[in-house]
Amino acid sequence: MVIRQLPDDLVNKIAAGEVVERPASVVKELVENALDAGAKRIAIATAAGGKSLIRIEDDGHGMDEDDLRLSVQRHATSKLADDGLDDIRTLGFRGEALASIGSVSDLSIASRREDGPSGMILTVKRGQIDGPRPHPMNRGTIVEVKSLFAAIPARLKFLKSDRAEANAITDVVKRLAMAHRNVHFVLTGSDRQTLNWPAQSGETAVQSRLAQIIGTDFPQNAQEIAFSRGGIVVGGLAGLPTYSRANTLNQYYFVNGRSVRDKVLLGAVRAAYADFLHRDRFPVLALFVAIDPAEVDVNVHPAKAELRFRDPGAVRGTVIRAISEALAAAGFRASSSVAQSALSSFSVPQSRGEPATTATGFAAPQTEPLQYGGDTPATRSYAAPQPSHRQYFEQFDAPSARMEDVSPQPESANGLDYPLGVARAQVFENYIVAQNGDALVLIDQHAAHERLVYERFRNQLRSGPIASQRQLIPVVIELPEEDCGRLEDAAEVLARLGLYLERFGPRAVAVNETPALLGQTDIEGLIRDLADGLAEWDSVAIIEERLDAIIARMACHGSVRSGRRLRADEMNALLRDMEATPHSGQCIHGRPTYIELKKDDLERLFGRR
Repeated sequence: MVIRQLPDDLVNKIAAGEVVERPASVVKELVENALDAGAKRIAIATAAGGKSLIRIEDDGHGMDEDDLRLSVQRHATSKLADDGLDDIRTLGFRGEALASIGSVSDLSIASRREDGPSGMILTVKRGQIDGPRPHPMNRGTIVEVKSLFAAIPARLKFLKSDRAEANAITDVVKRLAMAHRNVHFVLTGSDRQTLNWPAQSGETAVQSRLAQIIGTDFPQNAQEIAFSRGGIVVGGLAGLPTYSRANTLNQYYFVNGRSVRDKVLLGAVRAAYADFLHRDRFPVLALFVAIDPAEVDVNVHPAKAELRFRDPGAVRGTVIRAISEALAAAGFRASSSVAQSALSSFSVPQSRGEPATTATGFAAPQTEPLQYGGDTPATRSYAAPQPSHRQYFEQFDAPSARMEDVSPQPESANGLDYPLGVARAQVFENYIVAQNGDALVLIDQHAAHERLVYERFRNQLRSGPIASQRQLIPVVIELPEEDCGRLEDAAEVLARLGLYLERFGPRAVAVNETPALLGQTDIEGLIRDLADGLAEWDSVAIIEERLDAIIARMACHGSVRSGRRLRADEMNALLRDMEATPHSGQCIHGRPTYIELKKDDLERLFGRR
């Protein structure tokens, strides 16, 4: 087989396969060029999802005749001050985009410098260059791409529907607009609704731009990130754990103004939210990382969608610390979306025979009538509650709390002035009804106390081994032999958590001491749960890395259980403890621990407003 030199048009088409994946790739390259040219306003227009038309107009520096002629040549760029690739400070630098786009479409570029006598236009029709020639226009550049992939049917048939391609373009422009909030973006076209995002400036520019794009409720349910360490600066907004989604589509990552999908950043975010979200829920956040360009390689992917950090460990640790501090600053806050979901589930009774309607006006689903008597959830007796966290939860016998059981509290700094208010009642032996100055607050006592116990575990662990209490008689628990082996191997780590156990024959373990924070917990249930966790992780070597997961399991067993009757002073003590504990707005599984319904919302629900 003879080696031969490929013709230029074929080389460009091959390069286009790497750079121009779909219409959204074209938009990304062209808008990045406009940003590098110092544009303050960028208008994007598309048709047929970008397949028939992409038009980008900017008010940047523009190009003269010589620059315009060079711009469509391969590996010609103005983005590199020298020949080094270790200090990239622009979005585009490869010099392949325009040449590649011109080889698979009908391309026209019109441009004018501010000091130029007139504009110039150049066209490229599937690799054939015509111009430049004079063209009247204002300062800036206008790029039009028509009939993308028309000459390459094999590529064209792999594109998705017009709507899907238009949505991909929208996502690209969203990310670029988030990273460059001082630029005015306009996105129009026959295949979409017009989007107009004016430039933002000042101290609230990040929040304002993210509100424009993600929605006004996101900044209201997020904490600002502002942290720096070792030359790495992390900013942005981190959504509250209760403001989560079922996928990662609402996570945005930027490094030095470039939108990326990086495994280091993804892993750091997962680690930072590990204590607050269940495995099938994902946070909403916009993360901006600024780092010395020499410490990051952006040249590892043709489309510049990926990068490589020189010290990924330092970046990961800094991002985790930044998000953790932001979430800690949120205190006991829970997202407002929780209250909105609660309000929408209320139903308004109608006349007999008509279906009830919810607060949103939709018909409520019909349910089977309640059955009284027998072994139903409403009548089934609960197991005797075990005491836990003896600081303020003590074993006691009392009738089930009703509204009149809770004595009135003074409406002063000791009551309604507290953020979570004062307890008024306990219902279903699990939910505390409280009132503050302008809202009704519903608290899940088990979820709330679970978070409190977990945070106390973590605080004690930071200062040394967790305090334990010795069992009068060791508790012997029979387990499968493989579970006993895993627990025996993990005994040293568990001892740091205040849980001392030892092997007791081939198929049993003896528990001698338990963490004092758990009180008189269900020891057998706790040990079986820990054994299940060790089996799931399948490696004793990673137990040190999973201490938080072990603490979470222990906290769940040590928290006040559903069905536990509480006195008024115990309920109020729980509320005060929540207010003083970071992250208490959600349990360790990511569920909200309380819902706050404003007085105005309740009045609207009852038709008073």
